[in-house]
Amino acid sequence: MASPPTIVNQNAEKESGPVDPVLVRIRDVIYKVCGIYLPDNKFYFLKDRCARRLEALKTDSLQVYFDALTAGPDREAEVRSLLNEMTVGETCFFRSPPQLHALRKIMLPKIMAAKAKLSFTRLKIWSAGCSTGEEPYTLAMIMLEDSAAYLQGWKWEIIATDLNDRSIAKAKEGIYDSYAVRNTEPYFREKYFRAQGQKFALAPEVKERVTFSRLNLSDESKILFMRGNDVIFCANVLIYFDGASKRRTVRHFYNNLLPGGYLYLGQSESLYGVSDEFHLVHFPGATAYLRPSLETPGGAGR
Repeated sequence: MASPPTIVNQNAEKESGPVDPVLVRIRDVIYKVCGIYLPDNKFYFLKDRCARRLEALKTDSLQVYFDALTAGPDREAEVRSLLNEMTVGETCFFRSPPQLHALRKIMLPKIMAAKAKLSFTRLKIWSAGCSTGEEPYTLAMIMLEDSAAYLQGWKWEIIATDLNDRSIAKAKEGIYDSYAVRNTEPYFREKYFRAQGQKFALAPEVKERVTFSRLNLSDESKILFMRGNDVIFCANVLIYFDGASKRRTVRHFYNNLLPGGYLYLGQSESLYGVSDEFHLVHFPGATAYLRPSLETPGGAGR
């Protein structure tokens, strides 16, 4: 993997003094492992997260910690621990209703019509960067709602992955606070959640529909096993990557989508300057990226 680019912040030294060169090397380790790149104005964040691990390891030396990350007997586990500190995301159920509406009313019917011609009756959706599980569980709920209607007779699966071990563990637990369900309509809350004091526990029929696993989007070998998706959701993940990491990850998404499949990004994200292989598609209140098929007007059919 190429070395990360250097982003020069001429005011960084004036604002906070010289950056410890060991901290720069730790940043490079993170970049090489998972593609996340922290610009110079985010060193304060990296320093804070490293401080948590220094306390856990009972040391106050960044050099000692760097050695633990790169040469210690538990270096792989320690890198994962540091990434757990750095990749905590915030999300909620039913975060983007326009995206969900387009999925139910436009995307899936088109995909199913094309598959039905080939006698395929299986759908696969991947939630990449699923955080604590709200997104894939939302997808499971709306798919369950439609199972007796246009999804009748179809098999479907939802795969959810994230880099953060703790987020995956919480997702598998399936218990959330009121903030996580703030956008959830009473109908879904009453049907698919069980009250546990001040918490909300997902019903078993929702939990059993999602398969969670840890995945580093920069892991070339494991990405190969993510093939055959009809739709990929990846919201607010690419914002942590530099250009090279974005291009590599988006290429993985392209390869792991079936022709005629769709990629959803966060509402403030785009593939402008990252990839020209997808077709930008506009829906009411939302956009997505289509992997063209032979039937797509202007499609490459790759």
